[in-house]
Amino acid sequence: MSGITRRRFLCATVIGGAITTLGSMCGKGGKAWASGSFEGYPEGMGVLVDLTRCIGCRTCEAACNKEQNLAPPDRSFTDQSVFDTDRRTDEDHYTVVNRYATGEGPVYRKIQCNHCNEPACLTSCFVNAYTKTKEGAVVYNDKVCVGCRTCMVACPFNIPAYSYSSATNPLIKKCIFCHETRLKNGRPPACVEACPQEVLTFGHRKDLIKLGHERIRNSPGKYIDQIYGEKEVGGTGWMYLSAVPFDQVGFDTTLGNEPIISNVKDFLSTVPMVLAIWPALFSGFHLLATKGKDHGGEGDDEGHKRSEKEEPRP
Repeated sequence: MSGITRRRFLCATVIGGAITTLGSMCGKGGKAWASGSFEGYPEGMGVLVDLTRCIGCRTCEAACNKEQNLAPPDRSFTDQSVFDTDRRTDEDHYTVVNRYATGEGPVYRKIQCNHCNEPACLTSCFVNAYTKTKEGAVVYNDKVCVGCRTCMVACPFNIPAYSYSSATNPLIKKCIFCHETRLKNGRPPACVEACPQEVLTFGHRKDLIKLGHERIRNSPGKYIDQIYGEKEVGGTGWMYLSAVPFDQVGFDTTLGNEPIISNVKDFLSTVPMVLAIWPALFSGFHLLATKGKDHGGEGDDEGHKRSEKEEPRP
């Protein structure tokens, strides 16, 4: 390569790599770093869950298990003994129903991913494993996941579960709103379709909010005057009506309306970028700084080679 020394070529390669990395983060992946201001999809779908109608039949659990081809449960879906302990979702259960003792008697609550308008799991993931689809689902790509589990920490609802069944293939497991098999084709998720008590109402999120407030207004004293998920952490796709205060049925009522990620988005967007770019930049700066110390300019490498071949004079 005429006029280009080995040292200069190496400098250009290192710095070019750093610029390429930065460009990819600000371009294709830029939305993930900036998604703290992501506003969701106004036309997205959702589900309104009426806790006053749920009888704890667990039909929704069975439907989810079948639709997602999950492992058979240790105990039958008709076994009511599961209500003796509070359960959370995991790699074999994308949705669970828990029972809560309240002053109004037992209340049953279905738990699954709430498919937030501004998902903390998505924004906290530095490899872009999560996507918020136009239909409103928050889906996950296991092909790029590195198993850092930052999403598990970021989620305000404690939903993403880590799969420990394979030591070499890290996976996060959670409800995906039946996106691939149903939602993107305009069909309701399997749990909604299977519910015999009409606990779950599927539709456009904005319409479900209107429906929820109509039920509250038309049935004085039946419901708490609140739709949980309408505003919490920026709003969620799955929303709830209840006859008892939400904190009595396991909901976190201290979350506020600001998206969780807004408080830490600058930190989360900076740390991965620094880790990826700065080592390459410092390497390039070091090579450029040391280049001037070598004698012989661009012919430096060739000069050393010639001097090594010369025989010392007697």
